[in-house]
Amino acid sequence: MSQVLDLYQSPKESFDTLFFNEPDDGKMVKMALGEDRTIITRDSEFMKRRAITSGRVQAILVSGNISELQMQAVINKLKLSDKTQPFTRCLECNTVLKEMDRSEAAELVPARVYEIQHQYMACPSCLRIYWRGTHWKAMNNKLHEFDSTQPEGNEGEWP
Repeated sequence: MSQVLDLYQSPKESFDTLFFNEPDDGKMVKMALGEDRTIITRDSEFMKRRAITSGRVQAILVSGNISELQMQAVINKLKLSDKTQPFTRCLECNTVLKEMDRSEAAELVPARVYEIQHQYMACPSCLRIYWRGTHWKAMNNKLHEFDSTQPEGNEGEWP
């Protein structure tokens, strides 16, 4: 789930996701309090903790075993579709991407990619380059699956 949530970014807002895999839930609550995190859980007993019921820590209870439905619940609860613009931040380092002139990409991308792609985005920090290829299309389709509120036909335009 955290990998998909990483796609829900915008140039002005970034979401830091963390998969917490320790047996001590108290550590997770302390971390959420200290770092202003929202906890996503399937544990209904966890939701009864005082920090959650008092509202000091925001938590979202997801149910079932179908990850797509869980993602839809989280995206809708946090209203991520209203706040984000996918494909505007680097998936490696979370830096805001910058448009890259096609001629600059010529020596940096595979020749076949350069032949068929005309728009590029680059990360100024880690220098990773992005284009609207098959991986982008697969991620965009996945976002459409998860986001029940996104209108059909939205192609996730570059900023």
